[in-house]
Amino acid sequence: MTDFPGAPSGPSTSPRLRVLAAMSGGVDSAVAAARAVEAGHEVTGVHLALAANPQSFRTGARGCCTLEDSRDARRAADVIGIPFYVWDLAERFREDVIDDFVAEYAAGRTPNPCLRCNEKIKFAALLDRALALGFDAVCTGHYARIVELPGGGRELHRAVDAAKDQSYVLGVLDAQQLAHSLFPLGDTTKEQIRAEAERRDLAVAKKPDSHDICFIADGDTQGFLAERLGRAPGDILDADGTKLGEHDGAYGFTIGQRKGLRIGHPAPDGKPRYVLDISPVDNTVTVGPAAGLDVLGLTAIRPRWCGPAPVGAGRYTAQLRAHGEEVPVTAELAGGQLRVALDTPARGIAPGQAVVLYDGTRVVGSATIAETERRAVAEI
Repeated sequence: MTDFPGAPSGPSTSPRLRVLAAMSGGVDSAVAAARAVEAGHEVTGVHLALAANPQSFRTGARGCCTLEDSRDARRAADVIGIPFYVWDLAERFREDVIDDFVAEYAAGRTPNPCLRCNEKIKFAALLDRALALGFDAVCTGHYARIVELPGGGRELHRAVDAAKDQSYVLGVLDAQQLAHSLFPLGDTTKEQIRAEAERRDLAVAKKPDSHDICFIADGDTQGFLAERLGRAPGDILDADGTKLGEHDGAYGFTIGQRKGLRIGHPAPDGKPRYVLDISPVDNTVTVGPAAGLDVLGLTAIRPRWCGPAPVGAGRYTAQLRAHGEEVPVTAELAGGQLRVALDTPARGIAPGQAVVLYDGTRVVGSATIAETERRAVAEI
């Protein structure tokens, strides 16, 4: 049997697996399922119904989990020739992803719901159920690679297509979860995937990708939060505590935000101001110059390792945002917390986001940013 592109680089005699393919209704997961079948595995497709009241159709290219997506996934499964089911995980998704998202913003943090969904839904709730039903692995359309080690064990690596690489949001997976995961697309570019989908007569070949936050179909995050948290007026301050304006809810701001501050007069130096701090305790938003965003170091909590936890201080690169660039760092696990010192300052880093450590293309692990160390505005 020939391994499919992106599969663990094991011997050609690798066993036939019972594989549960998570099919979102998009082109990536459809091709991933097809490749798993082509590799000789016994594949069953499943679509996760994550919305309690799904709308019939997508709004442009935003969102997922609509009835349209479910039907697209079923049609793809029919073309591939595999059994297909819909599993209702809407309640679990609401508790673990949506409620967590709202609570994090209410606490002045900036969460990553895609990362949380991978941790709590696709590779916890879904994988746990799959293993209980006798499946050997879960297959998804994520762009990442799993490399099998000669002596056993697996490593998670970046995808070949850097523009589509999704290893950042998979950095929450531990060794046990990686042992039961397949990412067939890791060695392929997006253009190749779409071309392959056409050759396979999959109707989703040209379907637009979903983007932004899947459960906020219209892209209005502030409106979504306001509906759930209500209006909470507070002050917008500069670094010395001078009131510059008012807001309707501190949850509507993120660290590094420049637009929509509603400050009536310019800064004394005429330069733009950015959100530097969000305080849920006194419901204030502090703004200041761009240089005030420079993060020199950070402390992160709830570390999760894709293999053995590192020992002592080490040199890595770190990705600090879903679409951010890697930066060289020194990181050390101490007292259950990850302490990271950046070689050069990075901007737009907020508590609640994830820091993912890399050793070359290998994903070492991730943790949730709790605190950042920045220059005091008075020093700028």
